[in-house]
Amino acid sequence: MGHMLEQYGDMASFASLREPAWHGLGTVIDEAVSTQEMLDLAHLSGWNVRLEAVDLPGRSHKDFFATVRTNPFDGQADVLGIVGERYNVLQNEELFTFGDALLDGGRWETAGSIKNGTVVFGSLALNRQTDLDPKGRGDKVNNYLLVHTSHDGSLAIQASVTPVRVVCQNTLNAAVGYKGRGAKQSFRIRHTQTLQGKVQAAREALGLANVYLDEFDKMAQEMIAKEINDKAFFDIITTVYPKPEKDAKGSVTKWENKIDTLNTIYNGPTCVNIKGTAWGAYNALTERLDWYRNPRGGNAESVLAAASGFDATTTSAKNNMLRTVREVAFA
Repeated sequence: MGHMLEQYGDMASFASLREPAWHGLGTVIDEAVSTQEMLDLAHLSGWNVRLEAVDLPGRSHKDFFATVRTNPFDGQADVLGIVGERYNVLQNEELFTFGDALLDGGRWETAGSIKNGTVVFGSLALNRQTDLDPKGRGDKVNNYLLVHTSHDGSLAIQASVTPVRVVCQNTLNAAVGYKGRGAKQSFRIRHTQTLQGKVQAAREALGLANVYLDEFDKMAQEMIAKEINDKAFFDIITTVYPKPEKDAKGSVTKWENKIDTLNTIYNGPTCVNIKGTAWGAYNALTERLDWYRNPRGGNAESVLAAASGFDATTTSAKNNMLRTVREVAFA
């Protein structure tokens, strides 16, 4: 069955099919499993998420509740967050059934939880791959349906299409154009609503995600066909990360280390077939952002959240990188 990482506290547990996709952690599964088996392997089943009334100091015209789960490791009750009276609980099993329904079944690739169980996610493989092969470069991007939510009110219930570069597993969520607007890749349902009757609406919204993937394919093809020299690559990365004017608290040394890391990635094995292209420059930047940052507070789950594609701050940073690469390379 492979190796397993099981922790609770700041880290939870994860499961992935064949390869430890995105994060390099968890139970590595040798063959496709059922939805229930994936939930069990990722320790997501039987949480019995529920609301319990709480008394808050002072007077309020609203009622508040604690969201509570049964910890899958020790059976104790964990408080996950405080929510309002309109909040609807969603069990992990319901989230994964929703993902199944969107694709009429599919192959689960990853599943897990982070942030002390407050955030849960799973991904299904889509039967669509981006093949980038100008001049025999042979680069590939796989696409996934990612479903995730939180149990503390911080995130809506969300389904989204997530492109991931095969060779290095860095997530390539990006704002791509569609007739003057960003092509949509996600569908959200607030916890004040229910999933009942939402499957068809989600399918229609994610059907439009094919437009997103069409636009993504077009953008990627243009970028891998655009050749750049080493000076252009240096101009790109120093535009994204300008050299500090003053060496406050070793900022220049940190900047030099960042630039050295980017050059190492760009000239390394994961970019060997795409070096010398705008696509290579963009992927060196996103790979460093996904995999070479120090985990915040020493907590590796911050890297997982970023690399899995549902960290809004990281996705915004990648969009800025994409704009810079295109502005400099196509100038």
